[in-house]
Amino acid sequence: MPRQSRIDAPGTLHHIIVRGIERRNIFEDEKDQYDFLKRLGLILTETQADCYAWALIPNHFHLLLRTAEVPLSTVMRRLLTGHAIYFNRRHQRHGHLFQNRYKSIICQEDTYFLELVRYIHLNPLRANLVDNLNQLEDYPFSGHGVIMGKHKQPWQKRNLVLLRFNEKIVPAQKAYKVFIQQGVDQGQREDLIGGGLIRSVGGWTAVTAMKKASIHEKSDARILGDSEFVEQVLSKNQESLDRQYMLKSQKVDVNYIVDRVSKLLKLTVDEIHQPGRYKNIVKARSIICYWAVRELGESMTAMGKRFGISTAAVSKSVRRGADIVKTKGYQVI
Repeated sequence: MPRQSRIDAPGTLHHIIVRGIERRNIFEDEKDQYDFLKRLGLILTETQADCYAWALIPNHFHLLLRTAEVPLSTVMRRLLTGHAIYFNRRHQRHGHLFQNRYKSIICQEDTYFLELVRYIHLNPLRANLVDNLNQLEDYPFSGHGVIMGKHKQPWQKRNLVLLRFNEKIVPAQKAYKVFIQQGVDQGQREDLIGGGLIRSVGGWTAVTAMKKASIHEKSDARILGDSEFVEQVLSKNQESLDRQYMLKSQKVDVNYIVDRVSKLLKLTVDEIHQPGRYKNIVKARSIICYWAVRELGESMTAMGKRFGISTAAVSKSVRRGADIVKTKGYQVI
């Protein structure tokens, strides 16, 4: 059975799980972990993705991320490729470091956000890397210590977690700590990482009861949420795919978009590709990047190569282009 494609859109909340190939270590020591965190922070800053929870275990790691304009696939490719090259070079090894496909699960925020923060941050305790919550606060390779103020990671959005408990930091930290304590005895939460329907309705007991009652719920292994949320995500994703198919069936490609924008802004194609920051050229590139990435599904990496700019610059262009298109009412066809 072919693997399903990943679902992503700006603002989507993802629980990401990455494991070493054959469950081997992807971090051999603290130097590996600190290098990984430095790389993660740089990539999150450049792609403007938000990280709310994370935990590094010797043979795997968890992240709770919200993507911005840069797709999750780009964020993860940079992170995993960079770490694999570093790790192989440092430890004089060759070959793959990670399992072929990392797991990314779209999450229904209202229901699961705090549950996932707790589940992820308790990973080192479940893995016996620490003995208790006091040691977990001191553990430098989990976001829990950052939320409790024991460590600093500027890229971690700790205040957005604490605000769910209290507007003042100290009371929020106390309430958060109680919440974490309440989850210590929960153990492995298959409902947070297992199959789609099992997650969506609350476990095998609920699934069995639904089958006996002839109740059918929409589910998807890529999504953590109730049936309505699953339907919304899949519907939005299908609309995007249908739109891309329609445009491509009408021979709309990046070259078509460049030509279209050149006529809209009265520029030549050569002028659009010239280096420089002239206002009209920046405007043209922004519209092109927006339509190419959001309408055609082109990668930001490909658009960056086309215009000789970084992925982060393409991301800014996409956001700028979205505003221009909305304000001016421009249509790609």
